[in-house]
Amino acid sequence: MYTIDIIAKTLDAKAHITNSKAIIKNLLTDSRRIVFPATSLFFALQSSRRDGFTFIDDVYHQGVVNFVVTHLPEASKYPAANFLIVKDTLEALQQLAAWHRSHFHYPVIGITGSNGKTIVKEWLYQLLSPEYNIIRSPRSYNSQIGVPLSVWQMNSQHNLAIFEAGISKPEEMEKLQPIIQPTIGILTNIGEAHQEGFKNVEQKVKEKLRLFTNVQTLFCNRDNEVVQENLSSLSIPQIQNWSLLHDADLVIQKIEKQPQQTLITALYQQSQNIRITIPFTDDAAVENAITCWNVCLYFQLSHSIIAERMARLQPVDMRLQLLKAANGCSLINDSYSFDINSFNIALDFLLQQHQYPSKTVILSDFAITTDDSHYHQIADVLAIKKINRVITIGENWYRLQDILKDKIRRTTHFASMQSFLGQLHTSQFRNEAILLKGARKFAFERIVAQLEDKVHSTIMEINLTALAHNLKAYQQHLQPGTKLMAMIKAGGYGSGSAEVANVLQYHKVDYLAVAYADEGVELRKAGISLPILVLNVDEAAFEAIVDNNLEPELFSFNILQAFIHYLSRQGIQQYPVHIKVDTGMHRLGFEEKDIPELIAVLTNTKSIAVKSVFTHLAASEAEEEDTFTQQQYNIFDRCSNRLQKALKYNFIRHIANSAAIFRHPAIQLDMVRLGIGLYGVDSANEHQLQLQTVCTLKTTIAQLRWIKAGDTVGYNRRGKATKDELIATLRIGYADGVSRRLSNGVGSVWIKGKPAPIIGNVCMDMLMVVATGIEGVQEGDEAEIFGKNIPVQLVAQQCGTISYEILTGISQRVKRIYIEE
Repeated sequence: MYTIDIIAKTLDAKAHITNSKAIIKNLLTDSRRIVFPATSLFFALQSSRRDGFTFIDDVYHQGVVNFVVTHLPEASKYPAANFLIVKDTLEALQQLAAWHRSHFHYPVIGITGSNGKTIVKEWLYQLLSPEYNIIRSPRSYNSQIGVPLSVWQMNSQHNLAIFEAGISKPEEMEKLQPIIQPTIGILTNIGEAHQEGFKNVEQKVKEKLRLFTNVQTLFCNRDNEVVQENLSSLSIPQIQNWSLLHDADLVIQKIEKQPQQTLITALYQQSQNIRITIPFTDDAAVENAITCWNVCLYFQLSHSIIAERMARLQPVDMRLQLLKAANGCSLINDSYSFDINSFNIALDFLLQQHQYPSKTVILSDFAITTDDSHYHQIADVLAIKKINRVITIGENWYRLQDILKDKIRRTTHFASMQSFLGQLHTSQFRNEAILLKGARKFAFERIVAQLEDKVHSTIMEINLTALAHNLKAYQQHLQPGTKLMAMIKAGGYGSGSAEVANVLQYHKVDYLAVAYADEGVELRKAGISLPILVLNVDEAAFEAIVDNNLEPELFSFNILQAFIHYLSRQGIQQYPVHIKVDTGMHRLGFEEKDIPELIAVLTNTKSIAVKSVFTHLAASEAEEEDTFTQQQYNIFDRCSNRLQKALKYNFIRHIANSAAIFRHPAIQLDMVRLGIGLYGVDSANEHQLQLQTVCTLKTTIAQLRWIKAGDTVGYNRRGKATKDELIATLRIGYADGVSRRLSNGVGSVWIKGKPAPIIGNVCMDMLMVVATGIEGVQEGDEAEIFGKNIPVQLVAQQCGTISYEILTGISQRVKRIYIEE
């Protein structure tokens, strides 16, 4: 910890200080993640969309009194605040973290590469933590902001640090290297991932190698020629290679893949024949495990200990899973690891679930023996965040249970997992959000198995991190000051409205839009406070709209007059409404010829106030219709200008949808409406936005059977084998939303890295695919229907429809699982 005056000197900042001895323990860049306000230093970061300076008032009123800013606000508004004025707040954050790093002299491992950084980091933690007290990057905190926040967690209790460094364009690594200052470097796989910001692979390699400027030892794969060619530019005392093809410190002699494991034999330092077994079979896992093996040898772990720990490596799932649970509950499963950093991230996600007024946390002991101060810190955080109930499992929590007694209203403590499971019943949980946060050795998946809803193994996985990424990708193309309305009609395009709305509210979109009033009511019940536009309004919905502070779209004189009449009877004035103008879609809306009469109605009532005027583009994604799109805009511009002049007050104008945001930036106006683009579907088909897959539909193999040439498969004998084939029957059918138009080879699924064509007709609850040639395929294996490997756009094309229909057509009997990475 440091005092604010020391930090001011370190940053060479101009200071406005009211308390020079204020203690700083925590660095803060996000106003939504305040835990210990009194000891936090808030950096008002600036980006193309957000200026952290605008959040100072909110942060100050939450108890934060220490700030790093680019200019001084009105000091009289913040009498207790300390302000450090710097030229660039991000540079200041990085400079402070680099200075903090310089105080520690134990080994620091810096990891970079295209793939495998997080897995190698987490596996090294599993392999080395019995001998070392390790500080590591939480989850994937490897960015320009994430790295300094990770390094800040270093303290004298640790004796080894492991940090990731990720870059997306040139010159970023030279900012991260002084922060991490690695003494040991690891270069993982260099592939095509994250290639967009670089001219070619060679430039990407050169930029990543900047991390290793001053390392004493570097671990890498000698078989990558581009890497080897560029290593000569660095003066690294020791390079510890592994190779499949060349002489190296660790020469891989044999890789034997078995059904559930892989045996790897190697020659170490040209003299020792050694061997490990890992519980994985995919190529990426094998490569990452070999890298970790090489590092463990460098740290002089015995061959027997390495072999034992390698055989027990656990899968790395750096994701929070939000599952439906029994009795109307939701279950957040984050039971891979337990440390203070990842706990704060998981707790933040729990608190986003506004649809559940009651929050429960189930905690294990820390995995590694630690002093009691960490338990006290967790107890303080739980109290500050006003968690309703805490259940602890483990001998340390049992011994320290009194630290929670006066802070949490309901607490229960169990000395072991066995004693907890012995009394666990689903009836103990009802209509609440439950966070499971446990160290891997406690095997919290046993709790998940008892609490989650029991449905068949077909699931729709919704990646909320990818959704947030896509939101930011579009925001980067918005004109300064342009607001954003997110469309979550049709249940969030099949993804679930409340869960998606929570994320959008967290990322501070300006508006939400739903199709019908009851969808808006559900969002209000779920704790969503954003303005909500209701697109399809009838008289029966007026009471629900007003009672829940929803804002209706008014599109005709009948609905307009009816709503005014309703408001008049209730004595309500200035109720916010949105006026829809028809400029060529010819679905709903006032036409240009209606504008004089519309003005007369609007100017002669005090019941309503126009919040926005908008129209719907018919073909903004189609280049051949650009003339028509411009024509629509011209009509809208004339109509909205006449309304603006007549009403004599400002309202929001919006016309641009997902495709128009990118294809027609000149008509973004005051607000844009983002719909299908949020879910990773580029309706403009321009392929210039780096969108991520949000929705993945997958199931499992129920049965495998060999059939002979000439045998038929499925109803009406429509599928016929031309040779002996291995047929996999999957637990999914048209009742789940898989179109019968994908039958008979039209569509495929993805199994173990390969496409498997559908054979025969899609059945109600099952479909069959050809699995011949898929190595190691087994019953129970996962099959992707659409997702990263089979884009939903491709499935839509095969069905002769659009992505919207595919996504919204997934049955509600398919379990939704929400992922936060």
